[in-house]
Amino acid sequence: MLKHFIIYIFLILISNANASNKDKIIENLQNTKNLNFNFEQNINGKIEFGNCIIQYPKKIFCKYQKNNKILVSNGKSLVIKTITSFYRYPLNKTPLNLILDKNFLIKKIDKLKGKKLDKNFINFEIIENESEINIFFDNKTFNLVGWQIKDIYQNINITYLSSIQVNQQNNKNLFKLPTN
Repeated sequence: MLKHFIIYIFLILISNANASNKDKIIENLQNTKNLNFNFEQNINGKIEFGNCIIQYPKKIFCKYQKNNKILVSNGKSLVIKTITSFYRYPLNKTPLNLILDKNFLIKKIDKLKGKKLDKNFINFEIIENESEINIFFDNKTFNLVGWQIKDIYQNINITYLSSIQVNQQNNKNLFKLPTN
């Protein structure tokens, strides 16, 4: 009987630890107004680096190290511009729309069970509107540290975040869409 009681207590402690991490992630997201970070992006084996700022809700500005490439969302549209190309998409037609919506993330995370990966990361798998998004949080800081999505061309896009700064002062003009 004592053996069963000890196992029961152990299982309760494990489930409380997981719930506690999920609560800390949600609390951290609720308190986050913006994120500044460096990134490494792998799209079907093509690796690019740069710097981004996410301003909740749904705004992002990324400057890539090569090709003078930028990615900008004003919350409604998404523009990807290089020296030789210009693409504009409705943000709500991209998986990035969901990643940039912290209220959506909070609601989904609250209902999901996270998976610990390598003791360093907590992963949540979100399926929404035929999109599969794997989102990753640091197990110590509870900051967003990356995601894996399929882009609008069905390419696997893996983005890793580093040098993360939270709630910094940013120039709001960054999120104005560039013109062609």
